[in-house]
Amino acid sequence: MCGFLLRRTRDPHLAEDLAQETFVKATRALLGWRGENAAAWLLTIARNVLVDHVRRSRRELVLPNPDELGVPPLHVESLDVRDALERLPEQQCRLLTLVYFEGFSMVEVAAMTGRSHNSIKTAVWRARAAFADLYGKNQ
Repeated sequence: MCGFLLRRTRDPHLAEDLAQETFVKATRALLGWRGENAAAWLLTIARNVLVDHVRRSRRELVLPNPDELGVPPLHVESLDVRDALERLPEQQCRLLTLVYFEGFSMVEVAAMTGRSHNSIKTAVWRARAAFADLYGKNQ
């Protein structure tokens, strides 16, 4: 969870503060926990704490330069990407969204879904192949 917050904030001290706030909120909400996956539950609380922090501070998180990430600039092709994603089965679309748009690591996705790391790696590989097929047909 600290890794998730650190990747989002790029500030180790802020990430630690938000992690502490996450644990405080989780402790208060423990009676409402219905026994789902604990890691997914904590990551959801962490995401909500981060959103609350951004809203309170009324500032935007600094995004890295696209060149640093090796991501091409956003163009009209992004509409084709969304179209191809929407045509994938729901589970594959959600998996690719978690990993590539929301920035969760495969280990975090495995914890959230209750699956093994290797099964998530395989599922992401298959989802990427299915996406490539659909995206290739649009071109």
